[in-house]
Amino acid sequence: MAKHVDVVVLGLGTGGEDLGLRLLDSGISVVGIDSQLVGGECPYWACVPSKMMIRASNQLQEGRRIEGVAGQAEVTPDWAPVARRIRVEATGGWDDSVAVHRFEQRGGRFVRGRGALDGSNTVVVGDERFTATRGIVIATGSRPAIPPIVGLADVDYWTTHDAIQVEALPSSLTVLGGGAVGCELGQAFSRFGVRVTIVEAGDRLLPREEPEAGELLASVLEREGVVVKVGRAVERVEQRSDSIEVTLEGGTDVLSEQLLVATGRSVELDGLGLGAAGVDTSSGFIAVDDHLRAADGIWAIGDVTGKGMFTHVALYQGSIVAAHILGEDPPPAEYHALPRATFTDPEVGAVGMNEADARAAGLDVAVTVKQVPGTFRGWIQGGGNDGIIKLVADRAAGVLVGATAVGPHSGEVLSMLSTAVHARVPVSTLRHMIYAFPTFHGGVGEAIGAYGRGTGTVLDPDAAPLLEP
Repeated sequence: MAKHVDVVVLGLGTGGEDLGLRLLDSGISVVGIDSQLVGGECPYWACVPSKMMIRASNQLQEGRRIEGVAGQAEVTPDWAPVARRIRVEATGGWDDSVAVHRFEQRGGRFVRGRGALDGSNTVVVGDERFTATRGIVIATGSRPAIPPIVGLADVDYWTTHDAIQVEALPSSLTVLGGGAVGCELGQAFSRFGVRVTIVEAGDRLLPREEPEAGELLASVLEREGVVVKVGRAVERVEQRSDSIEVTLEGGTDVLSEQLLVATGRSVELDGLGLGAAGVDTSSGFIAVDDHLRAADGIWAIGDVTGKGMFTHVALYQGSIVAAHILGEDPPPAEYHALPRATFTDPEVGAVGMNEADARAAGLDVAVTVKQVPGTFRGWIQGGGNDGIIKLVADRAAGVLVGATAVGPHSGEVLSMLSTAVHARVPVSTLRHMIYAFPTFHGGVGEAIGAYGRGTGTVLDPDAAPLLEP
């Protein structure tokens, strides 16, 4: 016999867990089902532990920048405290008992296992059946994507899970993938003394972002000793006694003690019973409307929707679904101002469309690029001030449609840029607002022309204000 419950949540990653807790706090009965750790990738293998690694590596680099600015410093890397902090503070030893207890203490029922739909309102997990009277939410997330490279299956390679859990670093590492994760982890390991090579099949690092961002990051990584190979696909991988050989197009070989595959993520929808429930997965993702409905009484959130594989997207979508289930009328989901942050050094913060996408959409585009060292705060910063601010505007509408900030604290500078793009704040308004001085976000004002063009060594005379008044 099926047990009746208000809502069944398939997948208790960050988005599914938050959604479930919202509903429980509103008096809705919820069954949460997951075969993996409650909380998902973010707290155990992604956002939280990786940023602890990056924070530690950045501290080392700041120490190395002291000479010539504030005296002398001797920096001695030690991975042990980093691994210990990740294991103890971030992940609890990759144990989700605290998260499970939190869910159950709030009144939820948690079932460990892989659930599947049996019709439009029933979920089966193991020998249990649950009929949802108010709806089913699919939030099963994604997993590391493994490319079909010859020989890869025969090699003991790392995924991001292995990289996060490592307690003893290899002497050398080849990273397949020059996206955000590959660049973040590659730079962090390099700063702890690992010889790192990053291989990217595309023509630049961070291929989804502005070309200037990837090119600048490559130059910084190479200056730090990382070998960067772009536009080079991998032909095969082979184990060579105590090393792994990666053969690139053209016959170039890269040897390293360890191999990290960081080539993105994929969703696994097979076996969920979606087709019989009327859910469209023909695109490889779950098709949803602008209120995240996949079918009558079925919603989907997070990576499975293909709207952006970010924790913040799942949380945003979950808030909309929770409101619908509670009988509210939330505004539809919007993705025109989707923010993205890459936590390399320099950080890369981006929102909305890049220049190429804006032009492809047929917009009459105005663009300005401001060098961060040519801003007041960037000039004051001195070492570690590499960066740019690139703004993309729709000339006809007079608003920003995209923006990229590369440089120190650019993930925070992104906050004002995201607001401007999301709210479609007129560029004229941005030009005439007051910017705190001297700040990194003030560089946005300089790029827009809030302070005039300026001359000399501080302001960059080559960066024309966006949309000349």
